Amino acid sequence: MPSISTKGHRYHRKNIAVLLAIALSLVAGVASAQGKPDPRALLKQVDNLSDFTGRDFSAVFTIVTQKPGEKDSVTQARVFRRDQKKQFLILILLPEVNKGQGYLREDDNVWFYDPTSRKFSHSSVKENLQNTKAKNSDFTLSSFAEDYTVTSMTEGMVGKFPVWVLDLKANTNEVAYDRVVLYIRKDPTMLLKREDYSVNGRLMRTTAYPKYVELEGKLLPSQILILDEINKGEKSQITMAEQSVTPLPDKVFTKAFLEQVSR
Repeated sequence: MPSISTKGHRYHRKNIAVLLAIALSLVAGVASAQGKPDPRALLKQVDNLSDFTGRDFSAVFTIVTQKPGEKDSVTQARVFRRDQKKQFLILILLPEVNKGQGYLREDDNVWFYDPTSRKFSHSSVKENLQNTKAKNSDFTLSSFAEDYTVTSMTEGMVGKFPVWVLDLKANTNEVAYDRVVLYIRKDPTMLLKREDYSVNGRLMRTTAYPKYVELEGKLLPSQILILDEINKGEKSQITMAEQSVTPLPDKVFTKAFLEQVSR
C-alpha cells in the first residue's frame, strides 16, 4: 500500500507541474497580446503625428542632393498644407532657374506650373520634386492607414531603439510605391525608417528620419535622408525650417495664387 500511495503522490505532483506550466504559458500569451498594438491603429497613430486637420501648416524645406561625380544640387521649396481638405501647394524658391515653379493639389488633381510658359500641366504625388530623390507625397499629409493594408507585423531594432516593423501593401494605385515597410519606434511612437518597393518587389529607396521637432503637440521630422537604392551613391537630405500653423488665406490653394507669386 505505501508504495502505491507514494506513486500516486508523484503523479499528483507531475500533474500540478504540467497544469502550472500551461497556466504560465497562457498568462505569457495574454501579456504578449496585450503588449502588441493593433497594426491599423498604429498606422493611424503614425499618420496623426503630423496631421494638422483644423489648422494650416507651412514650412520651408531645403533639399541637398548628391550624385557621384556631380556637384551637390540645392533645391528649396515653401510648402503650404491644409490637411482638412487634403490641399497643398509647393512653391520652388531655389535653384534660381526654377524659381516660381510650383505644384498645386486642387480637388483630386495635382498641377505643375511653369512660370516661363505660364502653363499648368497635370502632375502627381508620385513624381519627384525637381531633381531630388524626394516625391511630392513626402511633403503632404501622411495617409498610411487609408492607402495601405498591413500584411505582417514583427519586432526589430533600428540602432538602439526597439521598433515595430510593419509590411504594407497598397490598396490604391494613387500612391508612389506598391509595397512599403515601416520601422516604427515603440516609445515614443515615431517613424524611424521606411523602405519603398516596386510592384516586382525591388527595393527602390530607403528613408531615415533621424531628427524630429515638436509643433503644437505634433511630431514632425526636421531631417530626412533618402537613399536611392537603384542608383547607388545618390541621395537627398531634407531639412525643415520656419514651420508654422498660422492660418492661411483660402486663395493660397488656387492656381491664381501660384501665378501671382511666380511673377
